[in-house]
Amino acid sequence: MKVPFFNYPLLYESQKHRMDKAINNVVKKGAYILQNELIEFEKKLSEYTGSKYAIGVANGTDAIWLALFAAEVGSGDEVIVPSHTYIASPAAIKFVGATPILAECGEDHLLDADDIEKRITSKTKAIMPVQLNGRTCDMDSIIEIANENDLIIIEDSAQGLGSLYKNRMAGTFGLAGTYSFYPAKVLGCFGDGGAVVTDSESIYNKVYEMRDHGRDHSGKHVSWGFNSRLDNLQAAILLEKFKTFDKDIQLRRNIALLYHAKLKDINSIIMPPFPGSEKDRFDTFQNFEIRCERRDELRDYLSNNGIGTLIQWGGEAIHQIKGLGFNCKDLPFTESLFEKCILLPMNSLMTLEDAEYVANTIRKFFL
Repeated sequence: MKVPFFNYPLLYESQKHRMDKAINNVVKKGAYILQNELIEFEKKLSEYTGSKYAIGVANGTDAIWLALFAAEVGSGDEVIVPSHTYIASPAAIKFVGATPILAECGEDHLLDADDIEKRITSKTKAIMPVQLNGRTCDMDSIIEIANENDLIIIEDSAQGLGSLYKNRMAGTFGLAGTYSFYPAKVLGCFGDGGAVVTDSESIYNKVYEMRDHGRDHSGKHVSWGFNSRLDNLQAAILLEKFKTFDKDIQLRRNIALLYHAKLKDINSIIMPPFPGSEKDRFDTFQNFEIRCERRDELRDYLSNNGIGTLIQWGGEAIHQIKGLGFNCKDLPFTESLFEKCILLPMNSLMTLEDAEYVANTIRKFFL
């Protein structure tokens, strides 16, 4: 039996009729840029998240720096960001001229609210929670810290769409939130895509202009801008995929429940909280990231048994990447995490039978 970590060709084949129809509708009209499909998708995303505004952009990284730029974060400012994140988060901060300050992550692999205050200086302007693996941070604590220190919040919710904290959608807690529609996301397109959501009219207008060479709603160039438009082909695909989005999330939650039921008695494994175990959270399980002893041995064993896994970002924390200029010596949990973390298969093509095979194979390894 084989359980790939992700299978792009098979995913397309499973949706071929629907996706081909959506793509052909755009191609036949020749309407590729800033047309009806994008407008409809932005409306759908704003309604789904409960945000006043949603702006489609070229990718998740652009979404972050555009939100930061619109919030006037720039040279001389510091932005606190978790140490367990993709390079895009601190890179976007650097891109607007600010300095990323890495904070420790907690037991759930997300930004540790207790560590934030230690990182605040007179230069701190913003906190960037990263809603990782389809789970939302402890936003009550983060908002309290931000309010006490007059800081803004810009959320990197690249992996967070659909996840809830106290019935509020990831990406909607701060001045702006950002999403990625990279193909491996639960809501993924057939290339790159991203979006910014906000309740601020000012942020909306600035991002709207910046994504299209400084053009305002009338089509006039009113400022310097950039080219970061979500094209209509991707918007059409995302609209189609939105139809099964909640169903795809429920499948992932069912797989997560099975993993927990099968692996909870193995002391060498630490898993994320299982669905329904926390009344204030609804996790989508974009990824199922565990910590375990003998991580590399387990990865090889699973591979030899036809099971694909992934160690996020090559098993290297941001501050450990040579050439980025970080000199952090106070992130012990993060460093320990990157020695033990691994992602188990979790995707929309899996069956519970697949998940059971994965879990049983892990049991054989440890027991």
